Amino acid sequence: MSSERARITIFDTTLRDGEQSPGCSMNQQEKLRLAHQLDRLGVDVIEAGFPIASDGDFESVKAIAEVVRRPIIAGLARACRPDIERAWEALRQAERPRIHVFLATSDIHLQYKLRMTREQCLAQAREAIELAKSFCDDVEFSPEDATRTDPDFLCRVLNAVVEAGATTLNIPDTVGYTVPTEFAELITRIRRHVHGIENVTISAHCHNDLGMAVANALAAVSAGARQVECTINGIGERAGNASLEEIVMAMRVRPDRFPYETGIASEQIFAASQTLSEITGVPVQPNKAITGRNAFAHEAGIHQDGVLKNPLTYEIMTPKSVGVPDSKLVLGKHSGRHALSMRCEQLGYQFDRRVLDDVYRRFVRLADKIKHVEDHHLLELIRDTHKPSMSATPLIEPIVPAHEAVVNAPAHEPEKPVALPNSNAFGLPLPVHSESHHEQTQQEDYLWGV
Repeated sequence: MSSERARITIFDTTLRDGEQSPGCSMNQQEKLRLAHQLDRLGVDVIEAGFPIASDGDFESVKAIAEVVRRPIIAGLARACRPDIERAWEALRQAERPRIHVFLATSDIHLQYKLRMTREQCLAQAREAIELAKSFCDDVEFSPEDATRTDPDFLCRVLNAVVEAGATTLNIPDTVGYTVPTEFAELITRIRRHVHGIENVTISAHCHNDLGMAVANALAAVSAGARQVECTINGIGERAGNASLEEIVMAMRVRPDRFPYETGIASEQIFAASQTLSEITGVPVQPNKAITGRNAFAHEAGIHQDGVLKNPLTYEIMTPKSVGVPDSKLVLGKHSGRHALSMRCEQLGYQFDRRVLDDVYRRFVRLADKIKHVEDHHLLELIRDTHKPSMSATPLIEPIVPAHEAVVNAPAHEPEKPVALPNSNAFGLPLPVHSESHHEQTQQEDYLWGV
């Protein structure tokens, strides 16, 4: 058996479908800037826009086609002459142009939106592809709302457009309706019932209305699709499109399940994400996979302790593999001594075990109040711990007595027992101090991270 992995074409539609996301429109210079970043990212196809939609969109597609030479540049067109001619006018200077024609095929779209019969739809699809093919060798066809189209009729339409010269058949889950097993079955059915399918590329275009766009796209690939249409940060109509970075990294991290290759330079993913966010003004949600600010951030003590010992304990990919500078340890009430000690050292303070315990107890109480402890909070806390009288704005309250412990006392007075808490912020007992027992030191963060 050959060990060679199948190559998946990455079709990026951030500049077209992504731009249709409310609040994400871009002008020509912004589109050019993002197109250059997509080129650096290594996408195979850039869908640069919908040329008939406006003069601005036409000029943007034309400008990208003229200067971005490596990837295929695609322009979207409805299945009608004015759209196809306008798309070709915008694309004709491209090194590798593609006309992307779409026509709805589901009964609900045919009846209520297009007001045409199935036979009229079939004829229009065929004629549109023939026209596009007269301009351009590379022609893609999308049966809009394919996942709600009668499967037999869908195959009839696909057979017709393949005969007319389509080179890519894109199967859109336009409204995010399908589920992975169902979508895989549809791709399998198309492979069995469309004549000449071995000579064309099957593509998947999934929306995220039920939160399954990436799962559906990967299911389609496993069933034989060899192109996926996706966007940076998953932006797009309504709940968005399948996320490019999630699809690519799923294949990269799990080749045992997805033995496929892409041409993506994954180290450029974060830069692409940040560029898009800056251009549109739409921030990436913090918990977004791969590109969210929390994707490589750790607050829980048990996680921080593990990551400091070996990042593989809680990170299935390295931050640098997607262009993120490094992991981030967030200091909060769930953090452990290990992370606190490391941050103190980075700020220039190194404590023995007893002093670190004192700082840590105060840190947990502070973190309970302000959620995230920033560096300036930590520095103030350290100063307040050692010299409370010199702190202009103390951040902590005196520690409430609980059990006896000896602390520094004035030289002219005998040492007095001062109370320290015997449980943490979660009601768990504090570990007994023992600097000589390595195993106990290794395990203490686990109490604080639960």
